[in-house]
Amino acid sequence: MTGPLVPFREFVLKVHSRCDLACDHCYVYEHADQSWLTRPKAISDEAISWTARRLAEHATTHALPSVTVILHGGEPLLAGPARLRRVCEELGSALNGIAELDLRIHTNGVQLSPRYLDLFDEFHVRVGISLDGDRAANDRHRRYADGRSSHPMVLRAVGLLREERYRHLDLGLLCTVDIHNDPVAVHDALAALEPPLVDFLLPHATWDDPPPRPDGSPTAYAAWLLAVFDRWTEQGRPMPVRMFASVLSSLSGGPSLTESLGLAPTDLVVIETDGKLEQVDSLKSAYEGAAATGFDVFRNTFDEVAAHPGVRARQLGLAGVSETCRHCPVVRSCGGGLYTHRYRSDASGGGFDNPSVYSDDLAALIRGIEDRTAAATESPAVRSPEALLAAHQDLTRTLLAVVHDTLDGQGGALWDDAWRLAAAVEAGTTGADALDAVLAHPYTRTWLVDALADVDAGRGLTEPAAERLAATVAAAAVRARLDLPVPVAYRDGGLHLPTLGTVVLGGPGERGTAVVHPADGGFLVRGTDALPGPGLRIAPDAPEGPHWLPVRVLRQAPAPALLLDDLDPLRDCFEAPVADRLEAADADAWAHRIAEAWSLLADAVPDQAAEAARTLTTLTPLSTGAAAPGHHGPGALGAGPPAGADKLALGLLSGFRRAKLRALGEVTDLYALDGTWDHRTPWGSEHVTFSRLLAETFERAGLGLYDPRFLTGVPEALDMIENAAEVTVDGKQLIAAVRKEISGTRSAVGKNHGRSLPPSGPVTNVLTSDRKVTFE
Repeated sequence: MTGPLVPFREFVLKVHSRCDLACDHCYVYEHADQSWLTRPKAISDEAISWTARRLAEHATTHALPSVTVILHGGEPLLAGPARLRRVCEELGSALNGIAELDLRIHTNGVQLSPRYLDLFDEFHVRVGISLDGDRAANDRHRRYADGRSSHPMVLRAVGLLREERYRHLDLGLLCTVDIHNDPVAVHDALAALEPPLVDFLLPHATWDDPPPRPDGSPTAYAAWLLAVFDRWTEQGRPMPVRMFASVLSSLSGGPSLTESLGLAPTDLVVIETDGKLEQVDSLKSAYEGAAATGFDVFRNTFDEVAAHPGVRARQLGLAGVSETCRHCPVVRSCGGGLYTHRYRSDASGGGFDNPSVYSDDLAALIRGIEDRTAAATESPAVRSPEALLAAHQDLTRTLLAVVHDTLDGQGGALWDDAWRLAAAVEAGTTGADALDAVLAHPYTRTWLVDALADVDAGRGLTEPAAERLAATVAAAAVRARLDLPVPVAYRDGGLHLPTLGTVVLGGPGERGTAVVHPADGGFLVRGTDALPGPGLRIAPDAPEGPHWLPVRVLRQAPAPALLLDDLDPLRDCFEAPVADRLEAADADAWAHRIAEAWSLLADAVPDQAAEAARTLTTLTPLSTGAAAPGHHGPGALGAGPPAGADKLALGLLSGFRRAKLRALGEVTDLYALDGTWDHRTPWGSEHVTFSRLLAETFERAGLGLYDPRFLTGVPEALDMIENAAEVTVDGKQLIAAVRKEISGTRSAVGKNHGRSLPPSGPVTNVLTSDRKVTFE
């Protein structure tokens, strides 16, 4: 077992080993391990003290901010108020000043009374209650030894927790699934109690002792749970359901939310009433001694338990599931199922190295939830370029607001004035639209991300960040033709207004502050020694001159206003160095060659060219290299000196595809970030991460529409991605869109459709700075 030790954060403390009910599905009393018979009924004072000491020791060693302790049994309330008080006092005292203590208790509820709840209120102990549904469902298993129903007493306990004075202690309900019960009736009975959470639990079973399946269906439990899911959805999801929330989270690329699903490493240990330290309690369903570690609180630390092979086996993520599960596309969501449910004793079974006995159920449940929720959970940004841009605009504005809030009034005079003036600019529709247009400039994201990093790190706001906000507001005021003077700082003799141009006020090293005042469709710059008298007037669409360098617009390109930005001080965010300001002749050559390339794209890939025309706003000349995105917001590409039109067209298309995928990845979850899978590319023997496989496939698919030779291997890669565990609902939506893009093009592989293709030999993507994508 390799990898770092995972500290425990959740501790199940058995305070009593007997129960006042005789539930016939209880893993403690009815399954393989009968060690409860040898344990003391109640936990001793010595075991409580040593447990508290070990908790404090573990929290200190690992600098844990909090630990969760769940008081359990048997039935923990049988320990009585005095013993429970001692437990709470000792644990709280030991962890005081070391870690926050999250105390909980799981009970069948029949003993619960105000006397207990007042104690729990004093020590902030939250209460979870086991309830299997309506009376018929609950009485199927949860009865007293003499056969009496426990349902009325449990309802009374739930009623106490719903009282205003105790409501804050309510942890929710735990319901063990029985497919003989009516799923709708169970759901409605639980929902009627308005719990803060419901946790559905599959009954513990193994391959040796499988769960009952009256009709023989391998997915009977999935069908039952999906019926609950449908009712839950129909009723407006009246309460959180942990199992459903976990599946929905993992389908969207997030973490699992329960030990019974997902690949997160276990961080739970059990302390029995005799001080023995054991693995998760459900292992008692497998065989006698399955949960044992040989350790106890008197002689052993929790770190020793964390290093136990049985514990480590449940901390290995993907490597800890069976070979069958490792190749299953839903393994991220199900995690191979609960470890206990994988057990098989025969020689061919390999102990726990098996899929879950509920494997078919889990797969059907996950796919069923995905089918039911995909449309509602899909991000519109994947389908709509406009929605993608809108999502990024929201992200940019959110970043700006976070920077301002984090500064908490410590941004300085220039920042504060600019923020106040920004509010004035967006007070009207015209000004708000103009401010959005400037904030949407790709290099806005560059300085915002850097500014937030500086502020978060305690370095404070840099002068360039404050200056950029002021320049952004001034540019918006000019675009909106507002009569609003805006102070703007300049440095190295240049006052840059993003999306508009640079006012030249001096030479290198010269800096100061000027006032930009919109007027007559253009603007005035005044208030600096470099501009005596009334100042400098820049007319609308003023040509380049000694004091004004406009951002050029490539009007021959199909985009309505594609900027050739060789001025923005923040444009140096590409792998290759940016070029200096182009001479007029060079700029004309750029414009002509880009127009030629775009004409080729519009002819060969009209849909992609049209989308690029709507979303690409800025081209920045680079000293070397091919077209590629950099570290900025969406809408920009950097490109080296113009090459042949065909090569440039291929480069622009490649850069656009890479930029689009990156933009999608910043506002959607296309794949899970916690996977450790490697994938073999269909166009080579190299093993790559999922993110790289997706990026190369997406880029190749787009290029293949221009030059079909790039499509070699793409359909196979799409199959791999679609069946990969990492892909999310949004990722599958993207793959479906790519399949639709390339439909009908497979027969074209090797044909040039009349275009001039690169020389014979391997086709190489000349655009990528960090890799070469080739095929023979």
